[in-house]
Amino acid sequence: MSTITTHVLDTALGKPASGVAILLEKQCADGWQSLAQGQTDSDGRINALTPEPLAAGHYRLTAAIGNYFTASGRDALYISAQIDFVIPASGNHYHLPFLISPWSWSTYRGS
Repeated sequence: MSTITTHVLDTALGKPASGVAILLEKQCADGWQSLAQGQTDSDGRINALTPEPLAAGHYRLTAAIGNYFTASGRDALYISAQIDFVIPASGNHYHLPFLISPWSWSTYRGS
């Protein structure tokens, strides 16, 4: 069983991105099932996205970054950033952050 945490950093401004909507979904036999959602806090984090551990499976984490940039009056190329990942049976904690700017985004597995 595994837990997921995330945070969003606005690399163009060099600060946390607050107010970014995040959605966690799991792939099931009949499509994607929404498991959790939230908004980043003033530190760009969602600490309790998965208060209960997740089973092994195929998941995706989507950040609505277009809305974040629009709210700050900036044009942006991407309206969302999505991390598509697999948790193995022997999984543990996964920290999956988003590094965003108006013209790019990236991720890595944090600790």
